[in-house]
Amino acid sequence: MTKLEQRSLIVLLAGLVSLPAVADEEISQTLDAAAKGNIEIFNTSGTIEIVGWSRNSIKLEAELGDDVEELIFERDGDVILIKVKVPNRHWGDIEADLKIHAPEHSSIEVSGVSADIEVKDIRGELSLETVSGDVEVSGAEGDIEAGSVSGDIDISGSGKEADTEVGTVSGDVSLTDLAGSVAGASVSGDVEVDGGSFHEAYLETVSGDLSFYADLRNGGELLMESVNGTIEVEFSNKVSARFDIETFNGDIDNCFGPQAERSSRYSPGLELSFTVGDGDSEVSIETLNGDVYICNK
Repeated sequence: MTKLEQRSLIVLLAGLVSLPAVADEEISQTLDAAAKGNIEIFNTSGTIEIVGWSRNSIKLEAELGDDVEELIFERDGDVILIKVKVPNRHWGDIEADLKIHAPEHSSIEVSGVSADIEVKDIRGELSLETVSGDVEVSGAEGDIEAGSVSGDIDISGSGKEADTEVGTVSGDVSLTDLAGSVAGASVSGDVEVDGGSFHEAYLETVSGDLSFYADLRNGGELLMESVNGTIEVEFSNKVSARFDIETFNGDIDNCFGPQAERSSRYSPGLELSFTVGDGDSEVSIETLNGDVYICNK
């Protein structure tokens, strides 16, 4: 090879090395859909945003990483499948950002690994699971199951009767303007219910604070348990209930009147049992290390 050919080859290789990376692929597709159909969504990494609308169709907009193998978007009867396929061994750019417009009364099932999930104005049932990512829902009306291993969960509704069950290992849980029954849990994080009316509410955390600012219906049940954290209850209605409150290391502040007593002369624990009104409902509160505050709004 001559020196001139060598120089030409070096210039060519240098040019190849400096070429910019291939841009992410952008996709926009639409399928007809049932007004109250089911939508199943699988995305390993990235974001999943779902917005309800009044049309009987689904619009999918996606931005796919270079190493995404395939995007499946298909209909089988009343079921729509959206799946981001990645290689079995994936170390490259497998992120996919999905934005989906769907019929507002659809039922949605989402499964992610390292993905944030956001759902707006979907009235049907929701099942939302991710390993590392946040889950956010607004305008909910149907039953909800949501979970994350590492991430916050934020659910807001419109006061419609439904069953809501959510949990995270490391993250906070916020539940706003729901109704019916609610169960919220975190291992390391706070859990808060703000607004709404409930016949059942179960809130628990290992390390975090618990808050309940809502109605407890007659004949209802409120159970709150924390190992390390403060528990605060402020009823927005005139409650009629039997109360059992216990803390091993913390104070009990009760604006209904009765004062807590030592559970044992040998420990700092306090306990308090009393009845308000006819005692139609049941309230059970327990924390190992933390104060308890309970009152009417």
